[in-house]
Amino acid sequence: MGRFVQIVTVVVLILFLLPGRQVNAAPRVQNIRSEEKVVIVIDPGHGGENLGTTENNHTEKFMTMTTALAMYEELLLYDNVEVHLTHTDDQDVSLKKRAEFAASVDADFLFSIHYNASENHEMFGAEVWVSAFPPYNGYGYQFGCEILTDIRETGLLLRGVKTRFNSKGEDYYGIIRESVDLGVPAVIIEHCHVDEERDAVYCDSDEKLKLFGKMDATAVARYFGLKSSILDVDYSQYPLSEASGKTAVKQTLNDTSAPDICRIELLSVEESMEDKSGSVTLHITAADADSALVYYSYSLDGGKTFSAREPWPGSDALTGEYQGSFTLPLPVLPDRKTEVIVRAYNQYDLYTESNVCVAAEEPGLADADVSEDLSMGNLDTEPSVSGSNNSVEENIPAGGASKDAEGNGMDYVEVLALCLGLASFLLIVLTIVQGITYHNRRKRRLHKSEFSD
Repeated sequence: MGRFVQIVTVVVLILFLLPGRQVNAAPRVQNIRSEEKVVIVIDPGHGGENLGTTENNHTEKFMTMTTALAMYEELLLYDNVEVHLTHTDDQDVSLKKRAEFAASVDADFLFSIHYNASENHEMFGAEVWVSAFPPYNGYGYQFGCEILTDIRETGLLLRGVKTRFNSKGEDYYGIIRESVDLGVPAVIIEHCHVDEERDAVYCDSDEKLKLFGKMDATAVARYFGLKSSILDVDYSQYPLSEASGKTAVKQTLNDTSAPDICRIELLSVEESMEDKSGSVTLHITAADADSALVYYSYSLDGGKTFSAREPWPGSDALTGEYQGSFTLPLPVLPDRKTEVIVRAYNQYDLYTESNVCVAAEEPGLADADVSEDLSMGNLDTEPSVSGSNNSVEENIPAGGASKDAEGNGMDYVEVLALCLGLASFLLIVLTIVQGITYHNRRKRRLHKSEFSD
């Protein structure tokens, strides 16, 4: 029994005292020839008739060139480095030719510069696409962590360092696939979404596009451990995020399944007697075993329309961490029955819908009911409306919530209560058994003593 109590104590200490996972400092996975110059190839995405995205009065091919040229000029300020561009004119260049050019100059890395947009204009944030295959996956992840860490400091949301497969099981993006086939590491940097208002302010001028280029160059310098006598910086001992050249980094793996669970509970209802309006406060719990949760959205009309996506609290797509649950106040629609549904989205924009919380119109908003089972969703296609504020509770890594037999997530408090309850039950049973055993032994000794007499 004492052994069981010790085990339970250790489990509890691990659950409640162990700090969250961090991106650990580690050596560079890629071997760089120290006696030679580092050769870097910058690829301005699109060109010629290939315009790239044209949303929100932008033309991506011009944006990528502005950023790429700023990146090129900044990298020339570093020592022992050779920098090339796949093209400098506004022309069509095939992905295969871009990769072949990088291989022809014996490039140590190719960086493809891009800006993003989504079909329904609901996505926002920055991401880096890398090869799914070692050792290139490790190279890409270590660089991706550098540039995305800097981008996060600007206020942009991180969508992660990610991989994607085509129907043949190869890297989906041609510039990565063609480059890796020739032995050249390559990544795609998607700096932000030009068509979403929260991101658009980061790319609405040449100065801001050039700032991204300088940011890219600094991340490259840190990745390669470059020095600059002009800038008076030395990154030769700079530690990188932990990765492997033998296995793909878990946080980069392509997640093809929606989040495992999304559950909401009505905590409180407040109403205004004047106009019958008010607010409801929800407790939201969700989990995904394969990737971080990045966004949430909500519906007040039973799923007919959904709000614009909001950042999932505590989301860190680099480590896979996110808040396991949080509270969310929402407005109640005047003179209408409010049926609340929440969607939880992962890094790959797959979502799961919650149960429905109903705030009844009569006899008052305080009469509420929770109904309907969890349902799984696919890619979001709903129109965008207003957003919301939130407060944060609990912090768990991706996949950190365990599940009971019905598929509902169990938080740490429930696990602790279960463990302590089980321990108490076993202690009571053991005490009873020991008491009975002691009584039987004493009875046998008395009987034996009487028999001997």
